[in-house]
Amino acid sequence: MLPQLEVIARKAGDAIMEVFREAHGADGVESQQKTDGSPVTEADRRAHAVISKALAESWPDIPIFSEEGKNIPFVERSQWKRYWLVDPLDGTKEFIRGLDEFTVNIALIEGGRPVLGVVYAPAKDVFYSGSLESGAVIVEPGQPPRAIKVLPPDPPEGLIVVVSRSHPSDELEDYLRDLPVAERIPSGSSLKLCAIAEGRAHLYPRLGPTSEWDIAAGQAVVEAAGGEVVDLDGRPLAYNKENILNPDFVARGRAG
Repeated sequence: MLPQLEVIARKAGDAIMEVFREAHGADGVESQQKTDGSPVTEADRRAHAVISKALAESWPDIPIFSEEGKNIPFVERSQWKRYWLVDPLDGTKEFIRGLDEFTVNIALIEGGRPVLGVVYAPAKDVFYSGSLESGAVIVEPGQPPRAIKVLPPDPPEGLIVVVSRSHPSDELEDYLRDLPVAERIPSGSSLKLCAIAEGRAHLYPRLGPTSEWDIAAGQAVVEAAGGEVVDLDGRPLAYNKENILNPDFVARGRAG
């Protein structure tokens, strides 16, 4: 599935970049407000249309749950054993600010966990993919695909921690206060998870609200690269819950 998903993610990225290029250099990106208060742009809608059409054509028997799609009742999706979980444009705030840290995210969920995923950063033209069977790969501009692995979780020289550029919090500061932090890397969107997967950071703690589609593809890449994404008690995250908000979590290399 991964080669075909790469094609789909890149097409969605092309649709996003059309809007990005139209908007920047002007006064910004025209946005509306979703019911939860977060910004939505024409780019979200275009990417969703590209992805949902392509997935339905390629795998008509696998249902799709997308941030920009219709609200599917839990009584219906609770019956799904296998489905696509999609965030057509993660990092909308970065997109609106003209930064390049936004991504296309597509994950396959089976048995309540992401088993494969792709993350594409169209403004960087960097593509990540991962599955539990084949491992994790990064594709950078002009370079062949390269396998990636997480760093060991407890370096003697201290932790490189990736933190949210758009969502600082007092809770995060409290969490980090007693850890041996050597460096912080601010980042946006699911690229924070990808930084763990490719070995640029040891730890990504998220103490604040996220939804299942925000992290599923990135989690698949992290786990394919040998890491883990768990709640603060070390338990695996569950998917296809009635309430799709995630608990606080950390992404890191797997101990042992």
